[in-house]
This record gives sequence, C-alpha cells and structure tokens, in this order.
Amino acid sequence: MALSANKMKQYRTLGHSLNPIVTIAAKGVTDNVLAEINRALEDHELIKIKVAVVDRDARKAAIQEVCTSSNAQLVQEIGKVALLFREAAKPDPRKSNIR
Repeated sequence: MALSANKMKQYRTLGHSLNPIVTIAAKGVTDNVLAEINRALEDHELIKIKVAVVDRDARKAAIQEVCTSSNAQLVQEIGKVALLFREAAKPDPRKSNIR
C-alpha cells in the first residue's frame, strides 16, 4: 500500500528529529542487519538508517534491498540516510514514533 502525499509529508516531519538506528557499512545488507531493521520497524514503525557506502548506486541498491526484504516503504532519502516506514502488526504506543 502506497502512502498518501499527506502521510509522506507527516512522516518526513516526524523523521527529522530521529537518529539513525541501524548503520549499513562495508559488509552491506547482511542477515543480522535485516533482523535488526525488522525489529526496529516492528517496535518503532518509522526509523532512520544510515548507509555508509561511498558509491551512490551501491547505496541506492542497498536501500532498495532493505525496503524489499523488510516490506518497508522508503519515505525519504537524503545523502547516506534513509527514512523507512512499515506499519506494525501490534503497535506499542510507548515505542512507536508515529503514535
């Protein structure tokens, strides 16, 4: 399900104050990285990740791989930081960044 323009704008505003939770480094998108991203998405629904890869095309490919593997939607990408959203099955209002 694609996010509406209003939701995207709202999530970008909320994401401005967030810090990256996960960093993808030289080893790329590993199983452990994906597990941590999935855990963070389930807890927080809206997260920032940092992709510390120099090559722009490789960075975009890593972000796309994360979105595809975790069923997350890319809300915003600025430089080496991406803002991802995935609605949680059972959201916890104490942990969620959007509730």
